[in-house]
Amino acid sequence: MYRNKFIQAIHDLRKVKLSFFSKEDGRVVERTCAPMDFGPSRRAKNKADRYHLWDYDSDTKQHVLSLLPGQVQNIEVLESSFKPSEFVTWATDWVVPRNWGTYS
Repeated sequence: MYRNKFIQAIHDLRKVKLSFFSKEDGRVVERTCAPMDFGPSRRAKNKADRYHLWDYDSDTKQHVLSLLPGQVQNIEVLESSFKPSEFVTWATDWVVPRNWGTYS
C-alpha cells in the first residue's frame, strides 16, 4: 500500500515517519527512519517482501527494522533528508536500484 511512496523516498533521500505494529511492544509505535530497501528478507525464514529501514529513534544497538507490509500502519515522507553514509557500513546488494553513489 505504501510501497511506491517508500521507494520514492529512497530515491529522494528523504526520511520517513513510520507507524507500525511492534510485536515486541505489542502496540503501534512511531519512528523516524531512513528507507533503505524494499524486498525479501535475507535473514528471516519468511522470505516475503518487507520494508527495510534505518531507525533513528531506536533505543537498542540494532537500528535496522524489517517489517512485513501488514505491520505498517502509515508512512509519511518528511522534508528532512538523510545521508546513506550515516548508516551504510556494509557491502550493499539492494533490491531497489538507486543512485546513492558508492552506497548504491
